[in-house]
Amino acid sequence: MQNKVDFIIAGVGGQGTILASDILVEVGYNAGYDVKKSEVHGMSQRGGGVESQVRWGKKVYSPLIEKGKADYLIGFEMLEAARWTEYLNPSSVVYVNKHKMFPPTVTTGQAEYPSETAIEQELISRASRMEWVDAIGLAKELGNPALAGVIMLGRLSADLEVAPELWLKVISELVPAKFVELNKKAFLTGRGIISKSI
Repeated sequence: MQNKVDFIIAGVGGQGTILASDILVEVGYNAGYDVKKSEVHGMSQRGGGVESQVRWGKKVYSPLIEKGKADYLIGFEMLEAARWTEYLNPSSVVYVNKHKMFPPTVTTGQAEYPSETAIEQELISRASRMEWVDAIGLAKELGNPALAGVIMLGRLSADLEVAPELWLKVISELVPAKFVELNKKAFLTGRGIISKSI
């Protein structure tokens, strides 16, 4: 068991960020960790930013991750991932869903959405490894774009010392019964991804 693992999940409302963090919490508990979670919903009902911090450890005293201390940043949306770079360090790993959702300031012409290259360079400069994941594309292939979050968790799970069976058990418990098999398939799809690492 690792001494501690700190995760930040960043996305926008409607992407399944909260479900993903709930799964991460339960997996941590089931794996024998002390676990704490903090969430910021923002204007999630309107597609605003949603962020969760989940901490696994032998003993966790605070739900909040210190700047520069995150082990993993999981970005469900490209720009939202880039907002959390100050929490990264040279050992951090970043997974980003290659998906854009334009905020109101961009759609109204008040701001420009950063280029993919700019986002990539910013994240690479702060972390040990950054990987794009076409989670939304894979989710659409499975028939439901909402599965992208579980695909991202599947990719993350391949880095962690927790058996896939435990993840699948937690998914079965937290997802509505009629969607369990599809979510299991999404998780295994993410876990099997061979992506371009940078």
